[in-house]
Amino acid sequence: MQGWPPVLVGATRFFIAGVIIIGILRWSSLLQSSGPLPVMVRKKLWGAPSIVLAVYLIFFNLAMEFTSASHVALHLGASPVWALLWERRPEWSAKSLQSYGAALLALSGVVILFWPVLHQGGTGWIGEVLAFGSSIFWTAYGRQCRALTTVLTSAEVAACTFWRGGLMVTPIAIGELLYRGIDPDPKYLIVQSYCIIASGVIAFLLWNRGLKYWPTSKVYLFNNLIPLSTTLFAYLFLKEPISPTFGIAMCLILAGVGLGQLGWNLVGRKLTQESS
Repeated sequence: MQGWPPVLVGATRFFIAGVIIIGILRWSSLLQSSGPLPVMVRKKLWGAPSIVLAVYLIFFNLAMEFTSASHVALHLGASPVWALLWERRPEWSAKSLQSYGAALLALSGVVILFWPVLHQGGTGWIGEVLAFGSSIFWTAYGRQCRALTTVLTSAEVAACTFWRGGLMVTPIAIGELLYRGIDPDPKYLIVQSYCIIASGVIAFLLWNRGLKYWPTSKVYLFNNLIPLSTTLFAYLFLKEPISPTFGIAMCLILAGVGLGQLGWNLVGRKLTQESS
């Protein structure tokens, strides 16, 4: 995004990755396909799932313009907690206490991320707001995908929403292109190609393969590595400094995610076994 407009980067990445995955579904046996899409499913795909992904795409890529990659990744790391809140209304129970305790921990981490930029002034707070919004829309997209998996495979859901979401923001991307232009340096094309193939297509294939052999909850635990790996790579390759409050915020958010994913029944059985 140092040389290309942010929405253009996201639009081309999602659109091309979606087309490639569709090609893999149609002409290879690497991914499972459910066959031709019914008309009603096609209409539904043009609705909330792809619209939510398009909005997420805009928020996420614009956030990268105003704040660091590590902060954006950390906001996304809190998405499982927002999903828990979405699924459960408050009630007097241990499970509700667990969910809202996890949310409080994660929200504390988000506040700590916001605090320094609010005091410093400038436009940094815009990036934090956009990053927080992207985590909410990513959670909403996940819920839409979960609903679609009753009629489509996970690969089909990703492929169909990827190219539709990318296409929906194309007018904004064209406006950016006309207003800002792009840097013709080949290195940006190489980086974008890597993002499309490695983090778009290959990462999804590995993710889908993992779901075939492991429970969903176990695969999702690897989401917790995203803030750590993003911070490391941003520091090494982009020379992004690590903010003083990042470590504290990361611990709080990861603790919230861990608490939210903790199975109370499993803990109860373990305590019972130890006491006996």
